[in-house]
Amino acid sequence: MILEVAILDVIPQETRSFEKDFEKASSIISRIKGYRDHQLQRCLEVPSRYILLVNWEELEDHTIGFRQSAGYQDWKSLLHKYYDPFPTVAHYELVYSRTAAPIDPVAVNQKSNENQQ
Repeated sequence: MILEVAILDVIPQETRSFEKDFEKASSIISRIKGYRDHQLQRCLEVPSRYILLVNWEELEDHTIGFRQSAGYQDWKSLLHKYYDPFPTVAHYELVYSRTAAPIDPVAVNQKSNENQQ
């Protein structure tokens, strides 16, 4: 699996419109062969900066399958007007991963009740 990371600096007064149009654009990218999932996150320190994380099966699913698709033209027309400067995009492959143990809501609730007594 390949992780696409894009740093998106959006024109500050356009963030609300960008977020609405990004939601529309999400349906475009999600139909591309090799697409797995994606996230858009807003920076806390710079509210007009976002990071886009997209998981692809293979690098070519993004660089060829998406970028050379008709859907990419729709993506561009929806989103590219918001960027200043144009995004930096890089691709990563997993080297190491660790996930926190799942939280058991029942155990958390019991512990909370014990602490209140």
